[in-house]
Amino acid sequence: MYLEHFGLKKKPFSKTPDPAFLYESRRHAEALARLSWAVEEREVAVLTGEVGAGKTTLSRALVDAFAERCRFAMVVNPALPPAQLVGAIAGAFGVREGRRKVDTYAGLAALFGELDGKGIFPVVMVDEAQLLAGRAAYDELRLLTNLVADDRALVGLVLLGQPELRERLPDKGGEAFAQRVGVAYHLGPLDAEETGCYLAHRLSVAGREAPLFDAEAVSMVHARSGGVPRLVNQIAASALLEGFVRGVASIGADVVSAAIAELDGWLGGRAAPG
Repeated sequence: MYLEHFGLKKKPFSKTPDPAFLYESRRHAEALARLSWAVEEREVAVLTGEVGAGKTTLSRALVDAFAERCRFAMVVNPALPPAQLVGAIAGAFGVREGRRKVDTYAGLAALFGELDGKGIFPVVMVDEAQLLAGRAAYDELRLLTNLVADDRALVGLVLLGQPELRERLPDKGGEAFAQRVGVAYHLGPLDAEETGCYLAHRLSVAGREAPLFDAEAVSMVHARSGGVPRLVNQIAASALLEGFVRGVASIGADVVSAAIAELDGWLGGRAAPG
């Protein structure tokens, strides 16, 4: 609707975690570098961040970066009994779940050995890892990391979760699991300057190079989103629609203010934590 009006080829603030739109702020660039190192070195990695911080987008970028060298299996619902968690991992790799858990592990071990022979490194990626069902679930993941060949691990592990994962992991995962973690990083929000760069970056990827949000509008977006990328997207998308309806050529603070008021009306203020 507003694409042609603002000189855009596609929606710049979509809700989908498209790695093509990844803005590598200092924190996001460091997180991606650490995750990449963990995959390269076959280490267990843990990435935490608030809801909407960009963890899923980073995971998609990681998958793209290692697409030719790794085979990723994503577990998106880890709140499962331990035996079912192993089955979910096996299913994500295309391995048939055995009647007994030991058979499922044997199938995974056979696949990992086959992939290793081809120079391909399998990686298990667990999203919403704060939902893992206690120490038994962590023990199952730890047992996977016991699969090794000579001097190298046969499978990698990346946990993505909300901040409480950092608190739960030492207790629920136990010392045995914690000792396996080679990389742990917390993804913080964008600062005010990064929020402006983030908006400009996404607009550029969507086809517009000329500035669209003025400085006061950017400041308001940052203040009301807290620098959380998903909330920045939500407010910015609403502002574009509001600006289109008004027929304006650029987005000022008045447009952003109206967009936030509209969001607050049906989200009860959740679009504006700051």
